Amino acid sequence: MSVRSAMAALTAAVTTVVLLAVPAPAPATTAAVSQPAAAARAQTFHQYAGTRAQLARMERGTVIKTRTVRYSLQGLPVPIRVVQLLYRTTDQLGRPTTNVTSVLQPPVALRPDKVVAYGSFYDSLNPFDGPSYAVNGGRSPGTNIVHAELAFVAPLLLAGSPVVVADTQGRTADFAAGPEYGRTTLDSLRAALRSPEAGLAPRPDIALLGYSGGAIATGWAAALAPSYAPGIDRLLVGAAEGGVLVAPDNNLGYVSGSQVWAGVLAMALIGAARAFELDLDPYLNDYGRRLFARLDKASISEVLGAYPGLTWQQIARPRYRDPQSVRVYVQAVNKLNLGQRPSPTVPMYIGQGTGGDLEGTPGTKPGIGAGDGVMIAGDVRTLARTYCAAGTRVQYRQYPLSHFTSVPLFLPDAIAWVEARFAGLPAPSSCGSIPRGNSLAPVPVPR
Repeated sequence: MSVRSAMAALTAAVTTVVLLAVPAPAPATTAAVSQPAAAARAQTFHQYAGTRAQLARMERGTVIKTRTVRYSLQGLPVPIRVVQLLYRTTDQLGRPTTNVTSVLQPPVALRPDKVVAYGSFYDSLNPFDGPSYAVNGGRSPGTNIVHAELAFVAPLLLAGSPVVVADTQGRTADFAAGPEYGRTTLDSLRAALRSPEAGLAPRPDIALLGYSGGAIATGWAAALAPSYAPGIDRLLVGAAEGGVLVAPDNNLGYVSGSQVWAGVLAMALIGAARAFELDLDPYLNDYGRRLFARLDKASISEVLGAYPGLTWQQIARPRYRDPQSVRVYVQAVNKLNLGQRPSPTVPMYIGQGTGGDLEGTPGTKPGIGAGDGVMIAGDVRTLARTYCAAGTRVQYRQYPLSHFTSVPLFLPDAIAWVEARFAGLPAPSSCGSIPRGNSLAPVPVPR
């Protein structure tokens, strides 16, 4: 059997196991709850006994604790050795903190010098839904997503590459806080390179790969690497992302009132408020406060389709019907606008769907246009054009499908693109042929 055939067979087998093992999402009114036993096993490792002042004296990416576990898929042992690292990183407010990453070891370490940093789309407001909990036996609506992603990374592991999977949202599950995702990703690579147990080559080629929530990590890591982690930036051979979040204020307008994705606007507001330590209660009506309390630990798997037609206006007090009238909101979304950050220095592969009508999000809103149901194609095109103008080589591909249905098209394209970068081939470019998109200008800050 060829390597390609073996990769396809294992991926199909893992997908089948996941689909059989993953239960249906919980009802919308039930908060995500990780199993206590798994959480208790994992929580001690995640705890840091020192002070923030002690953390501040550590270099970013310093390894604090190390352990090795066997991957547990819905309670079933999988022959994948996982090295977990507790390491020093930086939160959304620039403060030193800790986080955990999981280095998945390939069955045969054929390519310790070809490393993939995979951004998980676990998308949850519950810290216990992170990949480090999932691979160590966690079973919940949130960790089920991580288990399903094993099918995505199986081809990379079979090819012999280590795969580094950070808890990109940090210790407090700061959903949608892009800069924090980028820092946790970059510091996870620093930690993995410093850990003998992780088994990486001293100076490997590193590729970033992520879709949806994982693209938040991939895109921000690529953009921040030159300034935040120049040593890692010099090792990067490229970044592949799909279903890309660019300017969150635009996305709020896009998903508002949609059938499947509307509830995610509340999740993103909760995550951003948590990351920036903002109090949004003064701007919410009674329903909004009840909804935020209900979703405080929710996974995206519980929210999708559960709040059809939800809008900002339904959760805000009358005087704040326009979200751009809320000063703290505007300040936060401007800091989360990827289009306002420097361009990456490494080649990019960017895939984006336009068939959002398939998931109940019309693509006819003025100034927004078509997207995949949650991410906006016009925003992504402008981002790609901005990168091109800065000299970054970008291959942009637009899929005529929705967020979910674009994945089977994006993933093989992205892995093939990553493999070509590992092989040292010249990066292709769509620069010069990418259509114009939307404005990514900052939202004016109200007085």
